[in-house]
Amino acid sequence: MVTVSDKAAELTRLHHDPELLLVVNVWDAITATVVANTPGTKALATASHGIAAARGYPDGEVIPRDEMIAEVGLIVRHAGDLPVSADLEAGYSDAGGTIARAIDVGVVGANLEDRMKPLSDSVKAVEAAVAAAETAGVAFALNARTDAFLKAGDRDPEEVLADAIERGRAYLDAGATCFFAPGKLDETTVGRLVEALGERRVSLIGIPGSIPLDAAQRLGVARVSYGPWSQNVALTALASLAEDVYAGGGLPEGTRRLN
Repeated sequence: MVTVSDKAAELTRLHHDPELLLVVNVWDAITATVVANTPGTKALATASHGIAAARGYPDGEVIPRDEMIAEVGLIVRHAGDLPVSADLEAGYSDAGGTIARAIDVGVVGANLEDRMKPLSDSVKAVEAAVAAAETAGVAFALNARTDAFLKAGDRDPEEVLADAIERGRAYLDAGATCFFAPGKLDETTVGRLVEALGERRVSLIGIPGSIPLDAAQRLGVARVSYGPWSQNVALTALASLAEDVYAGGGLPEGTRRLN
């Protein structure tokens, strides 16, 4: 039987492994089942935006924490023996408590975003999350996220990169497993992040126009996940089906029965 401790150790290993960890994000029981059963899947990750949207909430911790944790727990149960990392946004103003509750339902890793709060506050949140995992006795894979690039606006790109590196070093020093820098980053920027923070310590998001996976592997990136984009792929297929049906068509060829 695979225990929570086993799953935690495996997820941490996957982040440090020389092979790039690829994670297709899920948002409910059926998407967890489909992705978990897909050959090549090594771990699952939830998408907070996707979970919220599927329940009628906007993104940004509007969905109550109880609902988010309950859904994440359901996903864990449908993931089988695979480790699950949960997107827990900014920790609901209680990073330690939120991580502890996630561990209680079997989660062994999480994203925790800084929302560009003062660095000292963000470091305290990371420290609280790490402490909660240590108290639970779980080798938790914390993916500490910065919004430096997403909220860059018209700031000097060099200033934004320096800010991201400072935050990355601080979060890793505070015990985070990996540093998550979402945004449309070019190879030069990614390379500089990895050079400053270390190989297998930087995590990226796959978005339209992001660097190729082989480039991420070559540069020493630890992980690429897809956030809300996996849900958008599914919704695009659903919208296309509706459009085709209304135009007199039907199910597309190659449709598989997955539920």
